[in-house]
Amino acid sequence: MSPCLRRLVVPAFAATAALVPPALVLAQDAATLPPVNVTGTQLRDPVEKSYRRMLRGMDLFERERAALAPGSSLRFRVLQRKPGVRLDNLELAIVGRGIDIPIDVAPDRTFVLPRDAKAEATDAVVTPNRKALTMTWRADVRTPGLPPDARRLGDLRLECRVGLEAGLVSNSPSWIVRLYDALDTTPAYCSRKNNEYLFFADRPLFGVTLVAGTRRESLPVGRLWAGATDDPGLRQDLPFCDCEMLVDRTYFVPLADASWPHDTLVLFDFMDDGHAAR
Repeated sequence: MSPCLRRLVVPAFAATAALVPPALVLAQDAATLPPVNVTGTQLRDPVEKSYRRMLRGMDLFERERAALAPGSSLRFRVLQRKPGVRLDNLELAIVGRGIDIPIDVAPDRTFVLPRDAKAEATDAVVTPNRKALTMTWRADVRTPGLPPDARRLGDLRLECRVGLEAGLVSNSPSWIVRLYDALDTTPAYCSRKNNEYLFFADRPLFGVTLVAGTRRESLPVGRLWAGATDDPGLRQDLPFCDCEMLVDRTYFVPLADASWPHDTLVLFDFMDDGHAAR
């Protein structure tokens, strides 16, 4: 089982087995969840995020920026998840009762979420004109002045914390994953040893190197490509991971390892830099 699923299935299954049978959970879900009418989209099953939770992520960014990434700014990013999905001409909006606020999406598919008191009060959602599980979301924390092939470790630490506080990671909607989401996706997860929060580079990766002063270490291959080298059954696992279409861009970094300072550079060696043939 791939790293992106190992933590996902086992804790949730163990906890649920001690609680109620799966059939009962599903029946209760069907009985208690009210129908939702979203006026701002014509799609039957849009992928959407809670506006309040995304605001919580923004608040966390403001509280923790000084410690982790003092010169950074926050945007949100959407990424392809399923084959055949195009994100060209993507439309995003904050939608709720009497609320329909368009959001400007940049060409790199990042956006700034505006604050609106009425939308927060009515528990609005941030919704795209795309169906569920066709795309995924991430926080995007950037300190200016870095080279295009580099990130800063403190920025990535804050990205993880903001992303989990905002509820951005999109996994399978099954009952077992919904329980996992409730148990194991708080910002505290980012401080766990060997956590496996997936980051996405802009292009397919050949390697990733951490640099802090004179210390320089390459990430082991098991920390690249969603741990694909350790998972012979990856093809079967991928539908449950929001890395499904971007495996070759994914990597894990040692977020919880305090021996790497926040100013550590994360340097990317991209496949299209001439390494694909090798």
